[in-house]
Order: sequence, then structure tokens, then C-alpha cells
Amino acid sequence: MKLLSYSLRGIASWGCIVDGKVIDLKAESKFRVPTLVGALRQYSLPELEELASRAKPAGCEDEIEYLPVINEASKIFCVGVNYEDHRVESDKPQTGSPPIFTRFSSSQVGHRQPLILPPESERFDYEGEIAVIIGRAGRRIAQADAWDYIAGYSCYNDGSLRDWQNHTSQWTPGKNFAGTGGFGPWMVTRGEIEDGQVLELTTRLNGKVMQNAKTDQLIFSIPSIISYISTFSPLEPGDVIVTGTPGGVGSKRTPPVFMRDGDTVEIEVSGIGILSNRVRAEQA
Repeated sequence: MKLLSYSLRGIASWGCIVDGKVIDLKAESKFRVPTLVGALRQYSLPELEELASRAKPAGCEDEIEYLPVINEASKIFCVGVNYEDHRVESDKPQTGSPPIFTRFSSSQVGHRQPLILPPESERFDYEGEIAVIIGRAGRRIAQADAWDYIAGYSCYNDGSLRDWQNHTSQWTPGKNFAGTGGFGPWMVTRGEIEDGQVLELTTRLNGKVMQNAKTDQLIFSIPSIISYISTFSPLEPGDVIVTGTPGGVGSKRTPPVFMRDGDTVEIEVSGIGILSNRVRAEQA
């Protein structure tokens, strides 16, 4: 099942996509559950499938405005340098634990929404990644049990303003300018992707492949990341874990390649889909 957050005729909702048709599950829930986060907290995936089975389409996919899949995530954890080729190109030391930083919900945009290049930076870099959405609350989760806590997967562009990221050793400013991260187009639920299935990630800038990797190249696996994060922070349904970007980022190329006004960047993940955003310069 493909679950998503969207706006139709100016009204925000959530639901699923079936054969290009949008099923309004907010309406089907009698408007008791206003967001996808709320749905993940109230319903199991089988219950959501049953809800969708009796609902009628509200419109076509082309009619909606995509919102970030999880539009009001209480926690967004991102893993740094989690592919070996990116660690090498970034000249970072090997670590025994995954480097973790956070993003804010306000820094995200949905599929087909513009990524915003602020006037304070000219070093806006792409980072294609795979997002894991948590579907079950847990603390100190064992790696062997971690798959059971996943609701689904999505595409993510951890857009980074490298100059602001590198002001200090703390990355938060460069990762959280408004509208700089793409998240979408939807969440493919766990039942559609086998636990441990190898997924291929590709980033394209104006049609040119810039990054390509598979999840069996992750330094820290998805179960190990979930286990590590849940040790210091209880996980809740709707929390998002962004699993890291492979080598080929623009800032490490010679010469560097950064996203500019009018560029189109696509993040494609096998079994999930394509997240596409155009870059728009923000006026000072």
C-alpha cells in the first residue's frame, strides 16, 4: 500500500494511492484522524488496508498537491556518512556507532513542491536517501526485532547548505533551512517490501546520475540504526529515520556541483518510486 499526505482543492488530508486514484482515508475515518501520523498511532497496517478497501476515490493523482509524507513528525533522525564511499570522499574517520543529527518538519517539502534555495547560501547540495517510517512504539529495541517496528519506506532528499553545515562541527543549521529537504512521494508499507530486501538508490540532477548505491552497502544496517536510536530515545509511530547518503555528493566533486534555481533533482528508490523537486531561489 502507498500511504501519503496531500492537499486537494486546498484541504489537507491523508490516504493512499491505488491505480493513480487517491483514496481519502481521512474522510473514511469520519475525520476522527486528521493526519497520517495520527493514523499510524491509531491503526495497524492491516486495519488501514481494510479502511482503504471500502473507500471510494476522491480524485486523481494529478489533481493533488503532495505534502511531506509525514507532515508533522515529532522526531526526524538522520544518519551521517553511512556509506563507505561517502565516508571516504568526506574524509571522515570510521566510527563504532552511527553519527546522528536531526531535521525539523518545517525543513521538508513534498513531491513536486519546490526546494528552496535561500539567499544566504550558494552551496545547496543534494543527498539522496531512504527514509524509514516507524509504525510501533518502542524503547531499547533489539536488532532482531527491529523490522517489526517499521511501518514503511520513502524517498528522501536531505538537502544540505554546505557552508552553513560547516560553520561549526554541529550540522543543524545547514540541514534545517525552511523547505530544503524533500520527502515523498508516498510511504510504501512494510508488507510491500521484504525485510532486508536490497533496495537501489539513485540521485539524478537535471537527468544526470550523481549517486547510485544499494542498501547492502550501508555501514550501519537499518535494524542496527533502529536499535541504536531507540536506546537513547523512545520511538513512536510516525517518527522518521533517514538512513544516509552514498558517495557522489556535489560538494566533493571536482569542480563542486551545487543545485541552482531551476534545477530538477530526482531521488529514485527501487520498490518505492521517484521523488522529484525543482529548485527555486528564495528572494531576500
